Amino acid sequence: MSTPAHADGTASAPLSAHASTADASVARSSLRARWGARDLAFVAVFTALVAVMAAMPAIPVGGAGVPITLQTLGIALCGMVLGPARGFLACALYLALGLIGLPIFSNYSGGLGVLAGPSAGYLVAFPLYALFVGMIAAWLVKRFRGWKLWALLVVAGVVTSFLTVHPLGIAGMAVNLGLTVPQAVVADMPFWPGDILKNVAAAALAVVVHRAFPGVLVRR
Repeated sequence: MSTPAHADGTASAPLSAHASTADASVARSSLRARWGARDLAFVAVFTALVAVMAAMPAIPVGGAGVPITLQTLGIALCGMVLGPARGFLACALYLALGLIGLPIFSNYSGGLGVLAGPSAGYLVAFPLYALFVGMIAAWLVKRFRGWKLWALLVVAGVVTSFLTVHPLGIAGMAVNLGLTVPQAVVADMPFWPGDILKNVAAAALAVVVHRAFPGVLVRR
């Protein structure tokens, strides 16, 4: 009869399995919630970091009206430390807050009017740069450590910058300032040495962060 089987616990096994599955589901949901809160915190902190770096004194160069700032150092850190998704969101949030009027761009500027200025292309490129350098960083951090990771992050940062930030910056100056493409390239050239140096610094800082907090990017 079925009563002894029930008494031995055989018939109740499906119920126990169901309870275990439910407990595991609750645990996974709780873990996702904690990760979500942490991710939002990282995005907010790095958005603020970029804004602080943009507020630091800028160095005017050339006649195009685009200054050299530490803004791009913060953008590079977003991608190299947070990875593609969170890095992109941090930079996109920074861009959105500036466009709605907060004076968080260089020289305390903000508002939609900056899209008609010479820096428009650079600003639009920031989230894309963080996205692509973050994708590469996420791959590198899982496979390299120490000086090798630093060197590869520098190369990734510089190459990605010259494929995203500089082309869009050149296009923005050509459109908004009425320059020819060769003229816009010449106007962009003073930023190249500083861009390389800022990627060197960002890569060094990222290596330190990943060594101290390995779970920030790779162990998710």
